[in-house]
Amino acid sequence: MRRYWVEKEALDGDVVRLSGDTLHHIRDVCRMHLGSKFEVIVDGGNAHLVEIFSESKKESVAKILETRAIPELPRPHLHLALSIPRFPVFEAVLEKCVELGVKEIHPFFSEFSFIRTQADTWDKKLPRFEKIVQSATQQCGRGELMSIASPISLKDLLDSFNRTKGAAGLFLYEGAGTLSAKDGVEKVRSSDPEDVWMFVGSEGGFADKEVELFRSVGLATVTLGPQVLRVETACVASVSILKYGLDLMR
Repeated sequence: MRRYWVEKEALDGDVVRLSGDTLHHIRDVCRMHLGSKFEVIVDGGNAHLVEIFSESKKESVAKILETRAIPELPRPHLHLALSIPRFPVFEAVLEKCVELGVKEIHPFFSEFSFIRTQADTWDKKLPRFEKIVQSATQQCGRGELMSIASPISLKDLLDSFNRTKGAAGLFLYEGAGTLSAKDGVEKVRSSDPEDVWMFVGSEGGFADKEVELFRSVGLATVTLGPQVLRVETACVASVSILKYGLDLMR
């Protein structure tokens, strides 16, 4: 069944009023007209089954037929911290992280990140990123939007992580002293965390001084094998491994 995310303002008692870009997408793109039934997500916790009973040039009105609760993301929550790659790559990662149930993505600046400072570049891209998250949320049926944190430096991000109660994490690196993914996940799981972070580099990985920063806050190094993976592949693989190892695929 089709599912759409709509603004809270669209909810009017027991009906949902669709207008603007939302109406264009539902009516013109998806061909939903009088009598069409679909789900809308308004508040992030519930999905409302609705049926369109009224149409005008600028508005469609749908009656709520029933409401169901959408399960919350299970604990521990997953966080992906990613050194900012090229924007098309970041967009692909966003979509897949929504589908895989990542709670929040934390972009950061590093020696090899695509942009080194925020300036106005990130702010211009953010509306598009948010639309990608919303679209993926509609497609996969999760009940809350994945958060996109504001980009900060790696040092500041690790300082914040280190002060987060109940957080555990791993970072991908191919240098000496790495654990297998299996051993790394087991080490994280043994601490019974509330939140688990995976740190992934952009094209080029991490500089030596950045590796020392990770180790200074007690993060274990893990490898995904001898093959060199693209950023988007590494993100999907590492999050999937975490979900499986932490028994979140249920």
